Amino acid sequence: MSKATKTDWKRLESMPDSSIDTSEMPELGDDFFQRAELHTPPKQAVTMRLDADVLAWFKEQGQGYQTRINKLLRAYMLAQQKQHS
Repeated sequence: MSKATKTDWKRLESMPDSSIDTSEMPELGDDFFQRAELHTPPKQAVTMRLDADVLAWFKEQGQGYQTRINKLLRAYMLAQQKQHS
């Protein structure tokens, strides 16, 4: 079940950034970024069988093909979770 909102997303998407009121959001200073920590989900090595042409296509895109495959799988997972929540 998706939650309905009253937000006009199409209008917001078409607005230039300069017309967004950020007066209630303080700027993040250097101190914030000096203390900030990056947390990424742990990776797990797996063996999986992919169609040869699919794997070849990802490899043709250059270095980082495994990361791109992971991002696509994560996007699919999140979409499925959202659809079923």
